[in-house]
Amino acid sequence: MGGTDAKDILGLPKTPLSLTQEKKSRPQKESHRKPDGISREVYALTGGVAPLMPSIDVTHLKRRPPPDEKVAWQWLPVKSSARSDDLQLYHWVRVVNDVPPTGDYSFAKYNKSVDVLKYTDDEYENHLTDPVWSKEETDQLFELCERFDLRFTVIADRFPSSRTVEELKDRYYSVTRALLRARAQSPAELANHPLIKEPYDMTRDRERKRALSMVLSQSRHQEKKDAEILAEAKRITEMRLAARRAAEPDVPANENIGSVSPSNSQLPATAVAPSTLTMADYASTLASLRMLHVYLRTYGLEQMVQAASSAVGLRTIKRVEQTLQDLGVNLKPKVPTKTVCDEHLELRKEILTLLNLQKQYKESEGSSHREGTYAAMPDTPKDRVFASEPFSFGAERPIKKEQKRKGPGRQSDTPSPAHKRPRKLKASDL
Repeated sequence: MGGTDAKDILGLPKTPLSLTQEKKSRPQKESHRKPDGISREVYALTGGVAPLMPSIDVTHLKRRPPPDEKVAWQWLPVKSSARSDDLQLYHWVRVVNDVPPTGDYSFAKYNKSVDVLKYTDDEYENHLTDPVWSKEETDQLFELCERFDLRFTVIADRFPSSRTVEELKDRYYSVTRALLRARAQSPAELANHPLIKEPYDMTRDRERKRALSMVLSQSRHQEKKDAEILAEAKRITEMRLAARRAAEPDVPANENIGSVSPSNSQLPATAVAPSTLTMADYASTLASLRMLHVYLRTYGLEQMVQAASSAVGLRTIKRVEQTLQDLGVNLKPKVPTKTVCDEHLELRKEILTLLNLQKQYKESEGSSHREGTYAAMPDTPKDRVFASEPFSFGAERPIKKEQKRKGPGRQSDTPSPAHKRPRKLKASDL
């Protein structure tokens, strides 16, 4: 029975199955290489996810205890100074040589509490009254702050009245600042206190949370759109700066230095110290100064140095700067007057001349050394005659001289015929 007969009996169509009904191929799993320092079993359990707690060094695990120590683990009670009740807890303790450890619980040092100020009734009536807050609500707030260590999210959940987290923070910090100011002997004592130096701002905190909520609630499309807008804004800013620089006229170096007058000391701080400005402000300042035919000495010096170093390479410029540093001379003069700038440029030219002379001396020394090496080689004697080997044409081949290396046991003479091996006798010789 063929396949078509079976399909006729079962009432199945004779057409083959479509491609969509075929078995789909399983996607190949990505292979991850096991990192070094971790066992195969642990990596298979964790799946390559980083542990929450820092792992112990491998060398610490392979370290063996001294042979004279007997280590055991015992179930012993815990004595912690962090607990004020009579609850008795137990844990496993590492005991060495049957001597249990003594002292406080090792994790009791992490029990940190906040020092919350407490006020009296007279202090509240004189310094802490607020029409929005009653004394009972303030007492409850400070009690919860001391209980939950200023965790204002938990405090807002436990507070009986409907107060926001920002309102609870503002009330607590305002009361604490008022108490510090009332108890201080002089204002100088609280000058560096963080609560006085940086007071809490409820409006700013709400704006910060609102902005953070907007950022966290953005979709991928909005994030991509914001990134494109920032990139476009950066490109436009760079184009404007480039156009502004191109619009500035090129000023010769000599004109820059010659046009500087002593009245430049009366310029504003923005013209004297352009490093504190942004690039756009610096470019606009330079353009305005050029319109008034006033140029900065530092700008003119840079133009003159670039013009003097345009004919040399970058490597030579670095060597000149290194020589200046070795001599203890600043790369840019601190007082760039006309005389100082001229002397600085003259020094750069002399250093460049010195480097060129050193380079020429090394090249001439190398060439003379090569000529001396060639002169020391012996000449070919004139009376020496080179004999040319005869060439043969046709079927004749030149006879090669015997160039066999003579061994220590080999004789130089040709062996005599007496020493030859006797020839075998043939039947015709008999």
